[in-house]
Amino acid sequence: MKRRDFIEHSLIGAFSFVSESVFAEEYALKRGFLQARDARFKVLSVCSLLLAVLFIREIYLLIVLYAFCLALAACSSIRLGFFLKRTWVFIPLFSLFIALPALFSVFTPGEPVASFRVLGIMLHITRQGIASAGFFFMRVLTSVSLCILLVLTTRHFELLRVLRVFGVPQVFVMTLGMCYRYIYLFIEIVQNTYLAIKSRVGSISSVKKGQRVVAWNIAGLWKRSYHLNEDVYKAMLSRGYSGEARVLDDFRSGYKDWFWLISAVTFSCAICYLQYRPGA
Repeated sequence: MKRRDFIEHSLIGAFSFVSESVFAEEYALKRGFLQARDARFKVLSVCSLLLAVLFIREIYLLIVLYAFCLALAACSSIRLGFFLKRTWVFIPLFSLFIALPALFSVFTPGEPVASFRVLGIMLHITRQGIASAGFFFMRVLTSVSLCILLVLTTRHFELLRVLRVFGVPQVFVMTLGMCYRYIYLFIEIVQNTYLAIKSRVGSISSVKKGQRVVAWNIAGLWKRSYHLNEDVYKAMLSRGYSGEARVLDDFRSGYKDWFWLISAVTFSCAICYLQYRPGA
């Protein structure tokens, strides 16, 4: 197969990200357990579980909490493969690479489990190092999974509204909303520009030519985004926009939302109690 050039490969990656994001938005519209909960209670419950993750000091409790997170994903009609792909890529794997040095006796002294020689240096993997690295990885994985679960089961404008309810500054919320909305438009502009260049020039063979094309597109996209920003902001002001995120349906809480919040807080407190109970 013919090897793709750098520009085309980057564009394909960007479009794949957009398609996955749009597909993830469909999960928030499904009829699942978390989708049916009030966004305010959902955010509070996830925050309580995240606090439990921070206070836990035993890896088996983190495994229990991660299994609970997977169960919530299944009850919310989220495919396990899709959820694991979004939660195991980048941040957890990056944290795993950070934790790798803790495996060795140089950083974590303890009982040796395995030994090998690298460039004449004897390295020992300790049992304490494995426990430390595994605990760090599970803490990051569980935290990321809870956050991804919240994002997948809540529409983005509802999350923005919840941020304002909890007192997050208006400028911050408005910036997040604009970025989320117009990143798709800018990627579509880049796609159309690249297709136009390819239809007139053909394949870009040299590295220098490709660099010039990229630099020209960056400058052109910046100029177009600057003018688009001004036009959109003026159009929004003319229609009465005041900076607040508005939704058609106001938040409505029921006894199921209260039950879910109390259950999540109780579950978090129970895990912390198992950690800090007398004699533990």
